[in-house]
Amino acid sequence: MSLTIEKTKYECAALPKRWQRDDMLRKTGLSVGKVDVMYYSRGVRNDASLVPPIRQTASIFKQPVTVYKTQESKVKSDYKNGNQEKPKQLIWEKRLEGLRACDLDGTEFEAMELPKGLKPVGPNVSEETIIQSVATALHVSTQPVTGQTGSKSALEKNPGVFLDPKQPLVQAVNISDDDIKRQEDRVALARKKLQEALKS
Repeated sequence: MSLTIEKTKYECAALPKRWQRDDMLRKTGLSVGKVDVMYYSRGVRNDASLVPPIRQTASIFKQPVTVYKTQESKVKSDYKNGNQEKPKQLIWEKRLEGLRACDLDGTEFEAMELPKGLKPVGPNVSEETIIQSVATALHVSTQPVTGQTGSKSALEKNPGVFLDPKQPLVQAVNISDDDIKRQEDRVALARKKLQEALKS
C-alpha cells in the first residue's frame, strides 16, 4: 500500500533567508492526518550553526528524516557517535489523573495515602499525580529515587529547564536511619499479624 501525501511549500518569516518549509499532509495509511514538516535551504549559505531538519510529527512509525543538500557543507558533524537517550516528556503523569484502579467487579480501590513528607512540585501537580510519578520512578529508574532538587519556585516558573525527568514530581526527600528503622518495624509487625491470621 502506497502512502499518499499533499505537499505545501512556503517561505516562513521565522526562518533565515533562502530557507523554505514544506508541510506534507498524509492522506492515506495508518497515520492519516499527520503532517511531516521539512526545512531546506535554497542557494548558498555560510551559517555553520544550521542543523539538519527535524521531523516534527508524532508518528507511530520510526522513519528517518531525509536530508536534501542543495550545497556542499563545510561543517563536519557526527550524529551517530555517543550514547543518545530518547527525550523524555515532562509531567506526562498528568495524563493519568482521574484514573482509578478497580477490581474485577469494577469496584474502585480507595486512593492511596502518601507520607506527609512527599510534597508535589511542578505546575499544577497534585497529590494524585505524584502517586503515578513515584510509582513509575520506582519501577523504571535505574538510579536512586530522590525527588526534584531544584527550588520549588524555579520548578513552578520554568519546569522545562529545572525539572529532572528521571525523578518523580516531588520535592527532594531525605530518608534518615530512623525512618528506615520505623519502616522495618512496621513491616515486621505486618508480617507477624499475617502469620497469626494464616494460623487461625
